[in-house]
This record gives sequence, C-alpha cells and structure tokens, in this order.
Amino acid sequence: MTSAPSLLDLAPVLPVVVLEDAADAVPLARALVAGGLPAIEITLRTGAAPEAIRAVADAVPEAVVGAGTVLGPRDVETAVAAGARFLVSPGWTDALLEAMRASGVPFLPGVSTASEAMALLERGVTEMKFFPARAAGGTGYLKSLASPLPRARFCPTGGITADDAADYLALPNVGCVGGTWMLPADALAAGDWERVRGLAAEAAATAERCSTRSAPSISQGTHGHEGTAHPGV
Repeated sequence: MTSAPSLLDLAPVLPVVVLEDAADAVPLARALVAGGLPAIEITLRTGAAPEAIRAVADAVPEAVVGAGTVLGPRDVETAVAAGARFLVSPGWTDALLEAMRASGVPFLPGVSTASEAMALLERGVTEMKFFPARAAGGTGYLKSLASPLPRARFCPTGGITADDAADYLALPNVGCVGGTWMLPADALAAGDWERVRGLAAEAAATAERCSTRSAPSISQGTHGHEGTAHPGV
C-alpha cells in the first residue's frame, strides 16, 4: 500500500477561512488553489461553514478542504458529513480526540503548552496545531520544544503574518503554518479573487524559499497510529 503524506505536508501554508456567505466558497477556493495553496481550512465559526465546505468538496476537486474551529463531537460529525477531509481544533479534550480519531479523517488537535503536547504524545498523536501561536510564545517557544519533544510536529496558527511566516517555517518541528494574511477582509467583501490569488501565490513562494523546512514525515499519521494518514488527504 502506498504511503500518503501527513496532513502537515499537504502545503506549507494553510489558509484559515471564515465565510459569512457560502456562495463565496467556490471562487475563493479556486483562487487559493490557483495561487498554490490547495489545502484550505474553513472554520465552523459561522452558519455558512458546512454549506461552504460541501460546495468546495463538490466543485473544486483539486482543493483539499477541511474544517477548523472543531470544538466537540457534534462539530466532527457536521464537518465530516459536509465533506471535510481534515479537522482542526484550537484545543482538545478526550471526548473531542476520541471523536476525531473515530471520524476516519486526519486531524490536528490544538496545543499551546509543553504539557498539552506531551499529553497528546502519550496518546499517540504527533501532529498538532500550535495556537494561538504569537500569543503563546511564537517562534521562540516552538524552537524550545524541538529538543525535548522531538516527535512533535506543529502547524502554528494565530497572529502569523506574511512578515514572519518564513521564520516559523524554518523551524525543524514546523510542517506548515496557518493564517489569514492572504485573505484580507476588503478583498473578500469585494469578491476580488484575483487579489486573493496573488497573495496566495506570494505566500506559496515565500514558503518554497524556506529550504530548512522539515522533510515529509509519513511514518506516523495524524491519527497517531503507526502507519500513515488516510490516503487522499
């Protein structure tokens, strides 16, 4: 069986999308994919999110659409039913972790401390979201975790900008970063998808210049089991 890349290796930058109108989902996703960012996190912060995820899953097959702000088992069920191919949470509980494991799709539970990361490692999870990245200590904090927690890999999200994304990506324990800087509010409001495409291309190009990024890790999947993440993620 061919091994699938881990969730953290899908793309170096993960756009974090908040949509008030599901009609914007498809053109936005096409713009991001055209700019070189095929993995897209649509957060469950609005009522439009499930419909938006479903629309992207149906109409933009070249995109890998996932759900963010997954807070509990009900959110897991809603996201997967809508077609989400991965799940991201700002934190985690045992109940949420159990539901994400049972969902059949890869996931990134959120942590902001060494103790939280250690608890996930004990449960076999090696890939995590680091949130809120800037407020929780930024690149300095993540760098300090690399030696004592060598198995942990992170997707830092929260306060990351075009100016410091490369600093995060240069860290050996960072697989990708999440952010919104390629999604300015005025561009979304105006439906300026070409501007979004251009900003996505800039983000992708910046990431490609980070030659010290971690090599793809496929020995353990996002679920933390020995093996790989599910194919097609």
